[in-house]
Amino acid sequence: MTAKTNSSDTIQLTIQNGVATITLNRPKQLNSFNEEMHKALAATLDEVVEDEQVRAVIITGAGKGFCAGQDLGNRDPRKQTYDLGQTITEFYNPLMRRLKDLGKPTIAVVNGVAAGAGIGIALACDIVLCADKAKFAMAFGKIGLVPDSGLTWTLVQLVGLARAKALVLTNATLSAEQALEYGLVWRVYESERLMDEALALATALAHGPALGTALTIKALNAATYNSLEEQLKLEANYQQQAGFSDDYKEGVTAFLEKRPAVFYKNK
Repeated sequence: MTAKTNSSDTIQLTIQNGVATITLNRPKQLNSFNEEMHKALAATLDEVVEDEQVRAVIITGAGKGFCAGQDLGNRDPRKQTYDLGQTITEFYNPLMRRLKDLGKPTIAVVNGVAAGAGIGIALACDIVLCADKAKFAMAFGKIGLVPDSGLTWTLVQLVGLARAKALVLTNATLSAEQALEYGLVWRVYESERLMDEALALATALAHGPALGTALTIKALNAATYNSLEEQLKLEANYQQQAGFSDDYKEGVTAFLEKRPAVFYKNK
């Protein structure tokens, strides 16, 4: 396992067996975002994209929380007036786009509370796992704000318009089991098992066919706005690309030879 140190200690990165684990590291603030952590996370995501040995990414939080969204201590209206639209445009929107377009499967490991933008970050990942004690707090209305980090879109896609409205307008807090019932998370585990299960899943994804996995994620994301006809054309295009890949050759050869396929070779 290799551990890499950023210029900021607000983000920790370890890489092992094709899996990059990114840990939001402001535990005393429940890993809420300040400008330093935004910049460090952006740089870290760029790093894992460029690293060919990284083929799956875990995002989790240090301590008792996953991410409590924005650090309100950095946006105290008693001290000055802040342009929150600029904060969204400069930091949160690019982060959502970067996560969606990473080109490698991402797993959010929600180890504790996820609040506000922390929920948006989790739901921007391809798969969400959470601890049985985790909570998802829709807290924007409590401070007079509008859901951001893509949540007005993502929640409607996942739970439907009526339920999305009810969740955010009542500032609901969902338990892990409720989040599972609503389709916000894929699996719920006891805290002691959570990271082991996440690493096992991420390793399996990392050892799969990289191009086929990346194209599958892109196709599924596109389905949220494409018509059926557009999606059929997209599938043909992506299947053509996958069919010319070494992974396809290896997968079929392994099938015919009755052996496990080897898509990932650790250099």
